[in-house]
Amino acid sequence: MKVFELKGTVRESVGKKATKALRATDSVPCVLYGGKENVHFQVTNSALRKLIYTPNVYVVDLTIGDKNVKAIMKEIQFHPVKDDVLHIDFYEVTENKPIVVEIPVRLEGLAAGVRAGGKLTQDMRKLKVKGIWTNIPDVLTINVENIALGKTIQVKDLSFENIEIINSPNIVVAAVKLTRAARGVAANA
Repeated sequence: MKVFELKGTVRESVGKKATKALRATDSVPCVLYGGKENVHFQVTNSALRKLIYTPNVYVVDLTIGDKNVKAIMKEIQFHPVKDDVLHIDFYEVTENKPIVVEIPVRLEGLAAGVRAGGKLTQDMRKLKVKGIWTNIPDVLTINVENIALGKTIQVKDLSFENIEIINSPNIVVAAVKLTRAARGVAANA
């Protein structure tokens, strides 16, 4: 996984009034879970842009005061109207504790069903995986060359080294569907 560096400062006061004042200064309140104790801290909104608005999944090298930890972004809350970031939860990761995270899916190759006149569709853009953070890849690459016309790739058909896919086994990840033009050719033949 890619690493993103982020610096924050510890929050002295927590609560509704303090959080509102914090957001007025273009900062975002954050919480770090998963360690010995929860840490409330703040970061600037501009420092978060490249972490939030990207399809990539990052391990955050988080520096809070003099403490340095590795974490993942677990949850983010946006304002319902203005779309501003309201709050972020980070989860501390270690070398021996598995994490669950959503990883983007990329399809590669030309499917046999597409050569026969079908259309390749990708039903799942991300899959939930569980594993040690050092074993989790940046993207899950799936080869689709063997998908015939009308066939699918389901989660149960996939396997990756050192990680476990958490999604339901019957969920369709990619499929080659019959197009109207191919259906017409098959009917006339």
